[in-house]
Amino acid sequence: MPSSITDRLAGTRIMDRIRSLTHVNPTGNMWKSSTLLATILGLILLRSWRTGRLPQLLQPTKKQREATEPSLFTKHSSFKTLTTASGHVYPKIRIFYHPHMQAAKLPKDLPLLVFIHGLGGNATQFAPLLTSLVNVGPCLAIDLPGCGLSDFKPDDPAAYTTAAFAELVCAAIEEYRDKENNQQVVLVGHSMGCSIAALLASSASSLRTKLKADYIIGLIALCPRSGPLNGGEARTVSNLKWLPVPIFDLIRMIDRRGGLQSGSITRMTGEGADDETRKLQSKFNDQSKSAVFLRFAMGMLPSAIDPHIALPGREIWSGIKVPLFLVAGESDGVTSPKEVEVIAEWLTKPAHAIDDTTESTVLDRESTQGDGDAATAKDATDSGSAERSTETVPTTAGDLQHVQYLLSSHPDQLPANDDTTVSNGSALSKNEQNHTKHAFALKTTIFPAPASHGLMYATSTLRILSGLIETFLAQHIDARLSLGWQLQHMTTSGKWDVKNLKKWDAISPCSEPIAGVFRAMKTMREVDYVHNPHEFVKRYGYRVLDDGVAIVVDISHESPVYDPRGLEEGGVGYCKFPTVSKLPPTPDEVDHFVELIDRLRREPRMQPSDDEEGGEGAGRRPTIGVHCHYGFNRTGFFIICYLVERLKYRLQDAVEEFAAKRSPGIKHDHFINELYVRYAVKMQRRGTIVG
Repeated sequence: MPSSITDRLAGTRIMDRIRSLTHVNPTGNMWKSSTLLATILGLILLRSWRTGRLPQLLQPTKKQREATEPSLFTKHSSFKTLTTASGHVYPKIRIFYHPHMQAAKLPKDLPLLVFIHGLGGNATQFAPLLTSLVNVGPCLAIDLPGCGLSDFKPDDPAAYTTAAFAELVCAAIEEYRDKENNQQVVLVGHSMGCSIAALLASSASSLRTKLKADYIIGLIALCPRSGPLNGGEARTVSNLKWLPVPIFDLIRMIDRRGGLQSGSITRMTGEGADDETRKLQSKFNDQSKSAVFLRFAMGMLPSAIDPHIALPGREIWSGIKVPLFLVAGESDGVTSPKEVEVIAEWLTKPAHAIDDTTESTVLDRESTQGDGDAATAKDATDSGSAERSTETVPTTAGDLQHVQYLLSSHPDQLPANDDTTVSNGSALSKNEQNHTKHAFALKTTIFPAPASHGLMYATSTLRILSGLIETFLAQHIDARLSLGWQLQHMTTSGKWDVKNLKKWDAISPCSEPIAGVFRAMKTMREVDYVHNPHEFVKRYGYRVLDDGVAIVVDISHESPVYDPRGLEEGGVGYCKFPTVSKLPPTPDEVDHFVELIDRLRREPRMQPSDDEEGGEGAGRRPTIGVHCHYGFNRTGFFIICYLVERLKYRLQDAVEEFAAKRSPGIKHDHFINELYVRYAVKMQRRGTIVG
C-alpha cells in the first residue's frame, strides 16, 4: 500500500495536498500561481491521457518491469487464466510457484505457503523473504489483477473487492494444491493481503464455507488492518470516483520530490531506512499503477448487500481458529501497530471485557496521522504504553521462554487445567474445563523504530522476520516445516559412507585463529592418515604453533570417530559438548557453551605467555578448537554467539569474522536467521499465546 488512504486519496482536498507538498503560502500570489499551474498541468495531463500520448512518467513499461524482475520470479513464474467461484474471469494472472527443492525426498503433503500482497504492491515484494522460505516449504504467490505482470482485467468493478480477491487467491491455490494428498495451506499476507487472507482463514467467514477452504491451517499477517474504512476514510474513497487518473498521477509525481528521501518512500520504509531499502521501495512505487490503485481503493468500500465485500473487521478476525502470527512495525504510518493489539485483544479476551471504543479509537487516530510521519506514529504507539507491560523481553530468551514470560506477566490469560498436545506437528492447546474445541496459537511481534510498512523487505528487519516466521511455522503449525527436521529426514545414509567421506576430505581441517580465541575444525577420523588426533597435535597443537589448539571441544552428538586419548597424549585437552545436527542451538545450549568456554579459558594450558626474554613459549596465545562434523554451521553458531556475548562483537562483524577465517562461513540460512532473531535488535515481543 503506497500511502495511507486518508492522506493520499483526499479527492476533495487535492489542492490542499498539493499546497502541503509545494510548501506555498495559500494566502499569497504564489499560491494562486501554483494553483493555476497545477490546474493547467492537470488539464494537459488529462488531454494527453485521453489521446493516448501521456508519457510514462510514473509507471515503467512492461518490458522495463520484466527487466527488473528478481531472478527467483523470472525462473518460477507462469501466467494462467483463473475463474473464481462467483464467475469472474481473470484472463492473465502471473503466478509464482516454487516447489520444495527436495520435494522428492520429503512428505508429499508438506503444507503449501501462499503469499498475498497488499494495495499498490505486487508479489515480488515477498522475494527477499522467499529466498529463505522456499527452502522450508513449497511457495505460491500471485500478482493481483493490474499489479506486477498481471493484466488489469476484467473491467467489472465487482472483480476488485476484497471478497473477489479472496476467491481469486483460492482459485490459484486450487491450481497448485496437491488435493490427492490433502495438502494443507498456510497464508502469509501483507497489509490489504492480510484482510484477504482473514476472509479465507476465519471460521466466521461465509467465504471459507463457500470455497471449502478448510485446508487453511495457519495465517501470518504482516502489518494487518483490523477493520473496514471508518466514516471519514469511506467518504474520501467515495470521492475518488470523480478524480481523473491524470490528476492522481500529478499528486503522486509531486509526492516523489526528493528522490530516495521523498515522502512517498519514507512513508513506507520509515525515517531510518537505508538506501538499499529505499531503492527497493522506489521500484515498487514505480510499478504501482494509479488506475489500479484507485480501482482497488473503491473495492474497499462497505456494501449494504454484502459486508464481506469491504475490509473484514472484528467478527472475521475473532473467528480465526488457526495459528495466527501478527507482525507490525513501530514506525508504520500506513497501518498502525496498534491494529495488532486490537486483533490480539479480540482473540484473547472475553467479548464483554473488550472496550467497544477500541476499534474506532484506532481508526480515528489513524485518520489524523497526517503524512505518515514516523515520529507521529511512534508517539501514537507510545500513548498506549500504559495498557501493556513496558518491560522488553530479551531477544536471546528464545520463543519458548516468551510463552512463559507472557503467561506469567498476564496470569488472567492462563487457561485452567491446560492440556497441551501435539497433533500432526501443530501445537494445540485445549481448555478442558470449558469443554471447547477452540484451539490455536497466537503470536504478536512489533519491530521497534525505524521498522515500518515495508518491514518484509527492509534490510534491517528481513533476516529477523524470516527467522521468526520459520520458527512459528515449525513450532505452531507443522514441525515438518522446520529446515532442521527436513535435513534430518533426508539423511538416509551414515555419516561416513563414501559420499560423505569425499565431502569430508575436501574440507580444510582447521581454520586460522578466530578473534584470537577459537579455531573451527572438522572432526578427526582415527583411520585417516592426515587428520587423526596424533597428526592434529603435530600440525595444530599449541606446543607447535604459538596460536595452536590447546583444547578441543567436540559438539557432535554421536560418539567421536577418533580416540580422544591421542589428543591428551600430545597435551591437548578434549571436552565433549553434544548437540543435535541441522538445528540451531537453543538459548540454553548457547548459555552452557559460553560458560564452558569461560571455564576452559581459565585452564593453565590456555594462559598466554609474555616471556620478554624469548624463552620457550614466548608470545604463546593458545586457542580452543571447536568441531561438529564439518565445522561450519553449529560450530559457527556457537563461536559467533561467544564473540557477541563475551567479546562484545557486533553481530555482523562476528558473522564476517567467522566467514573470513572459516570460508564460506555458516552455510545454512536458518542458522544465520536465528542469530539475527536473537541478537540483531531488541524487539518489543510479548511472546506467543497458546490457548
